[in-house]
Amino acid sequence: MADTLPRAVLEASDVSAVSQLILRERLSRDLGLWEQMRDCFHNDSVVRISWINASGPEFVRRSKEMAERNVKASHRLGPILVTLVGDRAIAQFAGIVDIPFTLKGIEVMVSCHTRFLLRAERRKDAWRLSGFDAVYHRDEITPLIPGQTVAVDSDSVKSFRPSYRLLSYCLSTGGFPVRDDLPGVDRPDLVDALTSEVYGWAGLAPPC
Repeated sequence: MADTLPRAVLEASDVSAVSQLILRERLSRDLGLWEQMRDCFHNDSVVRISWINASGPEFVRRSKEMAERNVKASHRLGPILVTLVGDRAIAQFAGIVDIPFTLKGIEVMVSCHTRFLLRAERRKDAWRLSGFDAVYHRDEITPLIPGQTVAVDSDSVKSFRPSYRLLSYCLSTGGFPVRDDLPGVDRPDLVDALTSEVYGWAGLAPPC
């Protein structure tokens, strides 16, 4: 039956499937639906973000562990752009990661502005994620109670990358080591390298 459908219809179906896969994975992360989240990743997938460089299944396990330590992120996602290449797909979207913390006795929200760059692959007629990366833009801290203020000493964040320094600061104070070699607007060379890697994986040249 599928062989008789127009190509545009088949591509639209794949775009929808990849988009729903990404939404299901992020929603599962936010709601703590760990088995559903785990099913969104291939076993040999790779996740490389601020606090982890590991497989998708390990990412799920450690996300659950993080949530159990009361570090619970939520995500605001922009529209998803999917580029299809046969049984592989590249997906990009802007997003904001919100993580509640307590700093110096004050409840705050750390918001990290990023561009996500994901890889999905269809195996045995099922789309799952093969790669999960992020390009960091900037971050901010907002007190949850209006009128309160929280001061972060400049010396305590000077060793962190400008594109995700506050996120790094908060995660490190919570015992989560943060990598300093991630793609960010302050390191365009790393962004270019990631883009080339992801598009090369799909057999494409990076957009220009």
